[in-house]
Amino acid sequence: MPRKTMIDAIRDAMDVMMGRDDTVVVFGEDVGYFGGVFRATQGLQAKYGKSRCFDTPISELGIVGAAVGMAAYGLRPCVEIQFADYIYPAYDQIVSEAARLRYRSNGQFTCPLVVRMPTGGGIFGGQTHSQSPEALFTHVSGLKTVVPSNPSDAKGLLIAAIEDPDPVIFLEPKRLYNGPFDGHHERPVTPWSKHELGEVPDGHYTVPLGKAAIRRQGAAVTVLAYGTMVYVAEAAAAETRVDAEIIDLRTLLPLDLEAIVASVRKTGRCMIVHEATLTSGFGAELSALVQEACFYHLEAPITRVAGWDTPYPHAQEWDYFPGPARVGRALLETIEP
Repeated sequence: MPRKTMIDAIRDAMDVMMGRDDTVVVFGEDVGYFGGVFRATQGLQAKYGKSRCFDTPISELGIVGAAVGMAAYGLRPCVEIQFADYIYPAYDQIVSEAARLRYRSNGQFTCPLVVRMPTGGGIFGGQTHSQSPEALFTHVSGLKTVVPSNPSDAKGLLIAAIEDPDPVIFLEPKRLYNGPFDGHHERPVTPWSKHELGEVPDGHYTVPLGKAAIRRQGAAVTVLAYGTMVYVAEAAAAETRVDAEIIDLRTLLPLDLEAIVASVRKTGRCMIVHEATLTSGFGAELSALVQEACFYHLEAPITRVAGWDTPYPHAQEWDYFPGPARVGRALLETIEP
């Protein structure tokens, strides 16, 4: 099976879908000739032409607004926002138009739109290139929100997202773009470096939206994580020797609550790890759901480990991230309160 980086896998997913379906179009800032700031679309314009893969003005509102119109009239746009931090000008189009189109038209129109965006820190990008805004999208009815943690899932999830009849927010962790890591390396990820590669099947396949994956079996505590934090949680469990069961959510909305509940009822404890700020982060929703579904099975309070409640701190980036040491301490406190 070929071994690829997440960037390679994401490009492969778009290539597969553009080859299978003439209605799939890819566009955004610098995604055509240049191949995108992280080179995720490199070569697609040369292969499919400027009408299928093209550059846009620097206007996120315009990119998503045009994509909503295209989707309503039969195309399947897969657009790139250069960084998740740039999504805010387009938020109104996503929330007020894309997410509501099916409902406000009573099903006469749908919006098969994918909005891809690099998310999270790890490239020393500071406040305007490092945010994790997933909770802003999971709050919106009518959207699906996806965060892959490895190349194989990234390809399968992106193909499933492009084929989905409704809008999907596809968040790509920048620290994982060039391959999974061991949870420790404090290194910037650049589009020109190559690290450990993941096995990625050739051709068309999907990873279903709304299905989590158990990355590590355990009996002492359930750890809920997604994206980069899956590897941090694995490193912390290995260091502390805590028998943790680590669930990679993969899709935040729809959420695989069945898998979460089954694990927490087995372990009796739950810890949630995410890179975004703690207050009103997606971990708060996870905590509420676990409390409601597993109250009589919990043997300790639910623990959350997250980024600081501050604007993104460039100089303290690697302290801001929940790292193995901080996650490890929380693991030990959770099983021995």
